[in-house]
Amino acid sequence: QVQLVESGGGLVQAGGSLGLSCAASEKTSSLPLMGWYRQAPGKQRELVAVVSSVGSTNYGDSVKGRFTISRDNAKNTVALQMNSLKPEDTAVYSCYVLYYGNSYWGQGTQVTVSS
Repeated sequence: QVQLVESGGGLVQAGGSLGLSCAASEKTSSLPLMGWYRQAPGKQRELVAVVSSVGSTNYGDSVKGRFTISRDNAKNTVALQMNSLKPEDTAVYSCYVLYYGNSYWGQGTQVTVSS
């Protein structure tokens, strides 16, 4: 079992920035994949960004160039810096890790972007 605790999120105006952080109960150096997904009301969950243990990243098309994912294995965290936010970025953002073939999710944190 991996416990994930998210922080950050909240309300921001369009064009603003916000940061999310996720702390894992396991050493992140042992986690091959970490990242963030989001789900807006009435929509399917979608990839925001993931980062591998060697630092390779993959971003959802809608956030490329605006969001940056990073992991800190010394602190066992993964962070998401969100810039140039748009109202369509409004969603519940959930931290995700892959550990021994199993997926684990955080409880989710709300991000609301006002126009």
